Amino acid sequence: MVDGVDRPIVVGVDGSSSATQAVRWAAREAARRSAPLRIVHVCTLVPVAVPHAVALGPYQHVLEEQGGQWLEEAAAAAKETAPDVVVSTELSGGWAAEQLVGRSASSELVVLGSRGLGGFTGLVVGSIAVAVATHGHCPVVVVRGTNLHTEPRHDGPVVVGADGSATSQAAIAFAFQAAFSRGVPLVAVHAWSDLPITTSWKLTADWRSIQQQESTVLSQWLAECQAQYPHVPVEQAVARDRPAHILLDHAKSAQLVVAGSRGRGGFRGLLLGSTSQALIYHAACPVAIVPPPRP
Repeated sequence: MVDGVDRPIVVGVDGSSSATQAVRWAAREAARRSAPLRIVHVCTLVPVAVPHAVALGPYQHVLEEQGGQWLEEAAAAAKETAPDVVVSTELSGGWAAEQLVGRSASSELVVLGSRGLGGFTGLVVGSIAVAVATHGHCPVVVVRGTNLHTEPRHDGPVVVGADGSATSQAAIAFAFQAAFSRGVPLVAVHAWSDLPITTSWKLTADWRSIQQQESTVLSQWLAECQAQYPHVPVEQAVARDRPAHILLDHAKSAQLVVAGSRGRGGFRGLLLGSTSQALIYHAACPVAIVPPPRP
C-alpha cells in the first residue's frame, strides 16, 4: 500500500490464449499480494487518411465491442482462478505499449502474455513486452511457458540473476519476496564471464580461487534480503558463462526467473539489457523484469 492506496496488478489482454494464461498468472499473484487486479484492453485504430477517416466510426465500434467481450472473458478466467481477488476491467484507446507504460507508474506489477493473436513473439506482443519492460516504472512479468498450449509450471524455485548493480539489487529483493510468498527456494545466479574467450582461457588455473571470491561477493549482495527472509532457502550458482545462457538453463526447472532491466553499465532510457531481452524471448517460464528502485 502506497499513500493509502492499493496499487493494482495490471494485465494486458487481446483475446489470445497467451493473454488468458497471463490473466490466470496475474490473478494468482494478486491473491498472494492481496492486491486488486485490473484487466486492460487497448483498442488500436489503424491510421486512416481523409476522406477514408469517415469510415472509422463503425470500425471503432466493432473493435470496442470485441474488446469488451475479451475483457468479460478475461475477468471470468480471473475470478475462476482467484475468486477472492477484486477484479476490474478497462477498455481504452491508443497504443498498447504507451498505455501500459503510463499505468505502470501507479501499479504494483504489469503482466503480459508472450504472444498475441498474430503469434509472432518478436513482432507483436514481444515488441510491446520489450517496450513496457524498457520504460515501465514497475516490474513487468512476461508469462512464458514451454509451449503455447500448456500453462506455466507452478512448482520449482524462483531464479534471480545478480551482478551487483543497483537494478540487480532491486531484482534480488523482488525475487526473495516471490520465493517467500510461494514457499519455494531461491536460486541466485551470478555469471562471471565478461572477458573474451581468448583472455578467459588463461584464467582457467585460477578458476577455483575466482569462483570462491565471486561466491563471497554474491553472498554479500544477498545478505540484506536473506536477513529479511531468513526462512527462504537459498542456493548460489556462480558460473563462468554468459548471463543469458546460464539463466535460461536454470529457467527450464523454475517457476519464475527474475532479472534487472539493465546490468552493470546500463543506462536508463536506452535499450533493454541483452540478458533481459533473451529471457523475454526464450525462457521456459514466466520472466520478471525489474527496473531500478523508484526515487
